[in-house]
Amino acid sequence: MHGLIGRRVFSGSAKSLRWQQQRCFSKVAQREEALLQDNGVDGLKMPPCDYTPPPYTGPTADEILAQRKKYLSPSMPYFYDKPLNIVDGKRQYLFDEKGRRYLDGFGGIATVSCGHCHPDVVEAIVNQTKRIQHSTILYLNHAIGDFAQALANKLPGNLKVVFFTNSGTEANELAMLIARLYTGCHDIISLRNAYHGNGAGTMGATAQANWKFNVIQSGVHHAVNPDPYRGVFGSDGEKYAKDVQDLIDFGTSGHVAGFLCEAIQGVGGIVELAPGYLPAVCNSVKKAGGLFIADEVQSGFARTGSNFWGFEGHGVVPDIVTMAKGIGNGIPLGAVVTTPAVADVLTRRNYFNTFGGNPVCTAAGLAVLNVIEKEKLQENALLVGSYLKERLNALKDKYELIGDVRGRGFMLGVELVTDRELKTPAKAETMHVMDKMKDLGVLIGKGGFYGNVFRITPPLCFTKEDADFLADAMDYTISKI
Repeated sequence: MHGLIGRRVFSGSAKSLRWQQQRCFSKVAQREEALLQDNGVDGLKMPPCDYTPPPYTGPTADEILAQRKKYLSPSMPYFYDKPLNIVDGKRQYLFDEKGRRYLDGFGGIATVSCGHCHPDVVEAIVNQTKRIQHSTILYLNHAIGDFAQALANKLPGNLKVVFFTNSGTEANELAMLIARLYTGCHDIISLRNAYHGNGAGTMGATAQANWKFNVIQSGVHHAVNPDPYRGVFGSDGEKYAKDVQDLIDFGTSGHVAGFLCEAIQGVGGIVELAPGYLPAVCNSVKKAGGLFIADEVQSGFARTGSNFWGFEGHGVVPDIVTMAKGIGNGIPLGAVVTTPAVADVLTRRNYFNTFGGNPVCTAAGLAVLNVIEKEKLQENALLVGSYLKERLNALKDKYELIGDVRGRGFMLGVELVTDRELKTPAKAETMHVMDKMKDLGVLIGKGGFYGNVFRITPPLCFTKEDADFLADAMDYTISKI
């Protein structure tokens, strides 16, 4: 089987390394091999890990589930018939209540960028918490300014003014408000199949029935999705772009507030934009007086590998950029970045966010930026992500069940279909493969309107050996269908 245990680099002498491996890996490795054998798998081994979690003494998964059903909202979903009780994490690995290790190929929905419990990020959080956790932005604290400066320096052009929020939904809500205030127009254009949040305004910009309640959602027009796999025009970006111009001409006053778009649709199933689409649309929107809002909640912070921001792969510079998820490696944090001229519109009234710019969160954000640069995680996302995509494309050649493999870096999608010509969604098969891969020790997500797309968005410290293990586990699982 392709891709077994690979080499990892540890500090210290070779003798010390061997001792550490024997001490830390032996019992864990034996248990993992036994679990794989219990599932009828021989020869498939998870790459080694230099961490053994402390024993877990808390409530069981069944007890937590019962508590959740009694006290938490019934709208909260979970994966698997028997949901996992994840109690520990280190880098690209997660551990359940019994100490079993899992390779995290989902990254908390593209949120864990540096890796679980990265020591630099943890240290920044702890040190700031020891000093002060919250005061209010009405007083001065250098943590928010330091991070805002570092963040602005990662963006092109005159995108230099930062407003911090707590989530991607909040960031997109604020961006839409700013665009409407700046332009004096109400109309926003977004894409079908998009997901931008579940707030009052962002639910309107979201364009999947699965995520929309029957409440008033005004002022948003949804353009034809420039989906190279399922779209009506294939990979012809200019034809899709014409639909945006048609919406402006026939669905608005001829003037719009803005165009809101993800560089790669995340919840929508890792859908890339057709080539040439974004520059053409930006041209139409600019002529209509609108702003381009780039939703980088999932594709930002080096996840695509080729660029730090997803929009950079299309040769455009937005007027507003929204971000969250990977910005804090799991800490609740989001941001809107725009130009000084556009940002000035918020001074017309009072606009405030109690926790936006919290010193603990912004200290974590700055640490994340430093880790991404220091450990060259963007380069790793490009190299390992490209390698993993090659492995997944090889599986596509091997199995008719795989209709499409797409994405960039560590934002990859694998769409399953029962008929390649008709592109019939293989929803049941997707659930089955996910569940069996979990049994083998690999966690991945799913998305797309039909729920038939694997979302592979691991921490950016994922290794080539991890990629092999994920691909081998998927290979084995699909071969047994």
